Amino acid sequence: MAKRNGPVHVAIITRVHKGKKYSTYLLRRTFRKDGKVQHQTLGNISHLPLDLIESIQRRLRGELVGDLGTLKIVRSLPHGHVAAVLGSVRNCGLEQVLGSRDCRQRRLVLAMLVQRIIRPGSKLATVRSLQRATATSSLGLELGLADVQEREIYAALDWLLQRQRRIENKLARRHLHDGTLVLYDVSSSYYTGRCCSLAKFGYNRDGKKDFPQIVYGLLCNGEGCPVAIEVFSGNTADTQTLSSQIEKLRKRFGIQRVVLVGDRGMITSTRIEEDLRPQGLDWITALRADSIRKLASQGVIQPSLFDERNLAEVRSSDYPGERLIVCRNPLLAEERARKREELLQATERELEKIAQAVGREKRPLRGKEKIGVRVGKVLDRYKVGKHFLLEIEEAQFVYRRNQAKIAEEAALDGLYVLRTSVKEEDLSASDTVLSYKRLSHVERAFRSLKTVDLKLRPIFHRLDDRVRAHAFLCMLAYYVEWHMRQKLAPLLFDDAERAVAAAARPSPVAPAKPSPSARRKAAKKKTGDGQPVQSFQDLLDNLGTICRHWVRVSEEPLVEVDHLTQPTPEQQKMLDLLEVSLFF
Repeated sequence: MAKRNGPVHVAIITRVHKGKKYSTYLLRRTFRKDGKVQHQTLGNISHLPLDLIESIQRRLRGELVGDLGTLKIVRSLPHGHVAAVLGSVRNCGLEQVLGSRDCRQRRLVLAMLVQRIIRPGSKLATVRSLQRATATSSLGLELGLADVQEREIYAALDWLLQRQRRIENKLARRHLHDGTLVLYDVSSSYYTGRCCSLAKFGYNRDGKKDFPQIVYGLLCNGEGCPVAIEVFSGNTADTQTLSSQIEKLRKRFGIQRVVLVGDRGMITSTRIEEDLRPQGLDWITALRADSIRKLASQGVIQPSLFDERNLAEVRSSDYPGERLIVCRNPLLAEERARKREELLQATERELEKIAQAVGREKRPLRGKEKIGVRVGKVLDRYKVGKHFLLEIEEAQFVYRRNQAKIAEEAALDGLYVLRTSVKEEDLSASDTVLSYKRLSHVERAFRSLKTVDLKLRPIFHRLDDRVRAHAFLCMLAYYVEWHMRQKLAPLLFDDAERAVAAAARPSPVAPAKPSPSARRKAAKKKTGDGQPVQSFQDLLDNLGTICRHWVRVSEEPLVEVDHLTQPTPEQQKMLDLLEVSLFF
């Protein structure tokens, strides 16, 4: 009986035909049958390269395949973060939103978008990161981009800007609908050049008063997902940007009923009367301090309103047909009282120095003008001049606190008043407060856009349209990051159980508190299964250690193998949460 379990080997059969020698390589198993040695041919491997056949021979003999001395890692490119971001782009459908057909321009825009998330930099740095010789990741290879030129990147930016309206319309259809909340806010970024006509001097939020700036407004849905962005000249007031957003919502997006949420500096009485009310749009905003003081002087706001609750709904003839929701936050009241006292004491220390300079014997400070200039500088620095009574003479300076003014302001500490046109049956007072507080989502988007992750600034472009395209690209990058953060929340310091925290919140006016799981993460710096909690950028850097390697097996003949680093359990967890694969 034959026992076909003998060793497998490579048999070489050589024959000569017309003076030429031909070799055939067969995989064979040797066994005994009836006491005789028999051979079974398993396959013909003559078509394989000779070095591979030799490796098979050595492996079948039990030898180590490939002498370690001949193995060379020719190149390694970070790949894991590219796979994570590019996979997320495709999972959230943004690739199809950019363009339904594959083309080089779309792939270049994808490359700039992914690069903005994994390693933000100038467009020139992006070009170099995509070129084969200077690549810093596998992004160019994954997108099939070879020999990218700088002019192509700028042409792709122009292509993206031409499609901005179409892309924003698609995003609006996904994330906005009739009756939805729309969050809107404005920010600015400084500009270091002089060639862009959009760059103007204006109200500077970056502390760069010596530099011009651009202004941009961001529209988000109620959850903070970005939908549209628009760039304005740097000297544009916040209120002047609102009319274009209303037109965008009504005409471009086709939303007939919407609740626009904006802060007190954005949605003012003038904008309500001239823009919102004529268009039939609802709004939620807040009153300025002077308007709150007026309501208090009229007796509309009284301390008895907060005997049982920290919010109350009131009416005023100054705001016909609108609801006013008065909120009192005790913690905010304590903080404002503390800060005011610190500013008052700091001002008094500086004013006392001036008083001593006026009263000293040697070289005293004299003259109402000179004393007034010194006092003005102090008051301008600490911004509490209204709380002091000053007497300035040629050779005398006396100051004291205006206790009546201080008491008047202290009575309103911790109070803020929301103003809305939404009917009570559509939105309760508590839900109105929570809706207004959602503006923090837009503020978080601005932080990510400007400094934390995507670094919209510094701006390296000179042409107006390129600046607009750059801002739009950064918004799209945040769109991807927003979706990634939702899935990676268990591994981030972000609260993955916001619904639980919201349900446990005693009052919408009370400060938001994290869920128990988020507090445990913050305390232990570890997730529930023991993995380290990291920031979004740290997670990407961690994934970036998964590399694509090109391994040279032998020199003659040349054989190179493309190989991926084996992901760690932590890295595999990240990929699983994102629902992406290392292979495309």
